[in-house]
This record gives sequence, structure tokens and C-alpha cells, in this order.
Amino acid sequence: MDRDSEHIVHVPAGLVTLEGNLSLPPDARGLVLFAHGSGSSRHSPRNRHVAERLNEANLATFLIDLLTAEEERIDQVTAELRFNIGLLADRLVGVTDWLGASPDTSGLRLGYFGASTGAGAALVAAAERPDQAAAVVSRGGRPDLAALALPRVRAPYSSSEARTRK
Repeated sequence: MDRDSEHIVHVPAGLVTLEGNLSLPPDARGLVLFAHGSGSSRHSPRNRHVAERLNEANLATFLIDLLTAEEERIDQVTAELRFNIGLLADRLVGVTDWLGASPDTSGLRLGYFGASTGAGAALVAAAERPDQAAAVVSRGGRPDLAALALPRVRAPYSSSEARTRK
């Protein structure tokens, strides 16, 4: 993959395929995975602006919609899927695993950027994949939706700290 531009990527997640925008600066030193929620998407001007600034700082970004287009249409009427933190977190874990297996992104430290209900999903995913989550950032999020997972979220530490903990 060309490491200097944005690409649309399709990621299998259970029975569905999710679509996202992956941007890999040439000397990326980490990867920020955006978890959108409550009517937001990878096309959100605010999230795209944040992603552009992160790319300028040599961080790769992956803006992915955790709901399919059909699910978004249903959610516009029912508003039930955006609060299904288990579903959103499962999909985010699937995306995390996919990124960890991809040759283009497997060597990059991963941080989650959660917006709205996506923040709850990001915290649950960080609890499920503690060795992969280097950071979790919430922008106007709902960490309360991840209440049961919060005790399992760990703060990362450097490799030198890991040696002193043994």
C-alpha cells in the first residue's frame, strides 16, 4: 500500500463488512483508530480535521464506520444500534485484530479515538485487547456506557517499565 495517501479499506467484521478510510504517512510512528458513534461517521468534518492534524504529526489514522450503511439507515429511525456498545465494541475489536494482522499496520502502536458512544466502545475494546491498546482518547464521549469494562482498562507502560516490573 502507498504509505502517503488515504485509501478506502473494507474490513470483515463478523457477518458484515465495514468500510473505512486508512491514511498512512510515510514515517508513521503510531496509528489512531477512530470509533464513531451517535450519528457520526468517518465523513464527520470534525473527525476528518483531527485525522488530518494527526497525519501531519506522522500518525496513521483509520476512520471506520462501525455500522453498515443499512444499519445506519435503521439507526436513524430507531437509535438503538448506536447504543449497542457490545456490538460496536465487538466490531472495534475485529478491526483491531485486522490492523494487527495487516503488514501495513501491524508494527504501529494503536490508540483509540472515541467520539460519543464510540468512546464507550473504544474503552471496551481497550479492555478486550490490553496488549494492543496504547491509548484511549474520548472526544465528547460516553465512557459511562463502558462501566463494566472500565476496571479492565490498563494504562500502557514503556518497555523499560515492563523490565522493572518483572
